Amino acid sequence: MVNIDQLQFKKLDFEGLKTLLKWAEEEGWNPGPNDADAYWSTDPEGFYGYFHNADLIAGGSIVSYNMEFGFMGFFIVKPAYRSFGIGRKLWYQRRDALLSRLNKGSSIGMDGVLALQPFYQKGGFKIAFRDIRYEKEGMAFKIDKNISQIVEEDISSILAYDKQCFGFSRPQFIIPWLKLPDIKTFKYIENGQIKGFSIVRKANTGYKICPLFADSEFIAEELYKACLNSVIGKPLYIDIPIINQGALNLIEAFDAKYIFECARMYYGKSPNMRIDKVYGLTTFELG
Repeated sequence: MVNIDQLQFKKLDFEGLKTLLKWAEEEGWNPGPNDADAYWSTDPEGFYGYFHNADLIAGGSIVSYNMEFGFMGFFIVKPAYRSFGIGRKLWYQRRDALLSRLNKGSSIGMDGVLALQPFYQKGGFKIAFRDIRYEKEGMAFKIDKNISQIVEEDISSILAYDKQCFGFSRPQFIIPWLKLPDIKTFKYIENGQIKGFSIVRKANTGYKICPLFADSEFIAEELYKACLNSVIGKPLYIDIPIINQGALNLIEAFDAKYIFECARMYYGKSPNMRIDKVYGLTTFELG
């Protein structure tokens, strides 16, 4: 029996973050083999857990984006320590610790699985929209002439576009994200302006789109084709916000297979984000 009051709530080091990623893989969340590097670069102060006799037994992320916005993810308790109330206590402690890291009045986002959404709602979070993961096998497509790889000169434009779709500036995440090993990037340029972009990263199983942002359904479809073309014969996953009808239309047009769903939830005010441009979310872990 574990004495909850004797558990130590401590900030995780990089090895602790990698442990959370290993647990996430075991839970079937399908993270990427290189995710830890980008997550750590985003906020090395943003990962906490409970320790029992010096062993990490539960943890999660409480990432701060410039103290303007927070995101909670990676909420995992080791199977042997479940059903003791540890998860409940850890979740509230993480929420409060993150609030203390943010400017007064700032909001927190998270993606909650179906079973835990009532619990999160009791903790002050409200559902903004459902987000659903779909799978489609990569296949060959002719790539639109306006699509090309993201290069260093594009970074400032990509960051500005990402801010529209996420609601907050996050160069500390996007720049390392674009430099992960085995990353595939695509931008859609029209009249010299970026009208959308997508990123495909290696996951432990297959590949994930992370994200797919676009000005229109046509551009989103062309970027999706480029993503599928980049991983021919491999499973490709995309997490869509079903509040965007264009994203639903995209999935239906390509007959992608339903995998599972979460809900994007916010504590406080929802960010000012262009959800109409969001065809694929970036991550369930850091937003």
